[in-house]
Amino acid sequence: MRPRSLYVVMSLFAALLAVLGWLWLTMLSPFTYERPDHLPHIEKGEHVVFVYGTLRLAPIRWVVMGRAGETEPASIEGFRREGLDLTEASGGRVEGEAIVVDADELKRLDRYERLGIRYERVPMRLDDGRMAWVYRRMSELQRPSSAGATN
Repeated sequence: MRPRSLYVVMSLFAALLAVLGWLWLTMLSPFTYERPDHLPHIEKGEHVVFVYGTLRLAPIRWVVMGRAGETEPASIEGFRREGLDLTEASGGRVEGEAIVVDADELKRLDRYERLGIRYERVPMRLDDGRMAWVYRRMSELQRPSSAGATN
């Protein structure tokens, strides 16, 4: 192999390792997230989760949960997607997907979304009538780092 080709292969390998390291650190590592104590215990059994962002991508769900899972189209009326969150909007509709997960997978989704730090998990009614967990961005006032802050 020529030196230039070896350099390209090594650079690609290093980039792949960096991406895999980042994925592990942010989604699976015990070092970057500790579930806040005030969060309720996760009930055993099946949970329906409505996903509308990166979790719509099967490879992301596979890395986060350990499987891609089967999803089905779902939507929520009366909201619109605004950046990383949903906001109430008369006549709005957010398209996404519903996925059924077990308690351990829900815990891994909570880790990915940094439940209690960046997002809260709230029950919402899907257009088909089912209740599903939905991750919603926490306001600055709800976030732990802003506790005790004054305006």
